Amino acid sequence: MSGQEVVFALLGVVAVGAGIMVVTTRQLVHAALWLVVTFGALAGGYLVLTAEFVAWVQVLIYVGAVVVLLLFGIMLTRAPIGESADLDSGNRWVAAGVALATAAVLVTVMAMGFRDDRMPLKAGGGSADELGASVFRTWVLPFEVLSVLLLASLVGAIVLSRTDIGGGADIGGGTDIGGRADEEGGA
Repeated sequence: MSGQEVVFALLGVVAVGAGIMVVTTRQLVHAALWLVVTFGALAGGYLVLTAEFVAWVQVLIYVGAVVVLLLFGIMLTRAPIGESADLDSGNRWVAAGVALATAAVLVTVMAMGFRDDRMPLKAGGGSADELGASVFRTWVLPFEVLSVLLLASLVGAIVLSRTDIGGGADIGGGTDIGGRADEEGGA
């Protein structure tokens, strides 16, 4: 084993261990902090694979934005910060069994599919130029389909969260903002 493979394996162990801690801890804030460790280990793995641009995007977007947004959501919704019995459903052993079975299937499929095939690492393989060329030449159609799907989900989330669109419930009780009664069913 080369030094790169050893470092990659250690980062993989850290990422898996921190991921397990994310889903098994009973404190919500600690789960978010373990998520930072998981994303950091993934970014380190990208660096070992010479994908510097992807590693920095991982750090900036996931660690810098998603986890901070998650922590703000925890604080603003007044979610329980300490230990909470609501975070444990009692299906821990079933979930662990399903997780282990899924991991075994994935490892078996990957090991049987690639066997002894190796892909040499070349410097600059994960640069912004190469990644952009790959996304906008080879993968342009799936990239655009994904962007339309994300846009549709964003519009759907807005429609579901707004009560004044699509015949939502009349929360105001028949009066508008100025205190005047509605014509149909007001006071």
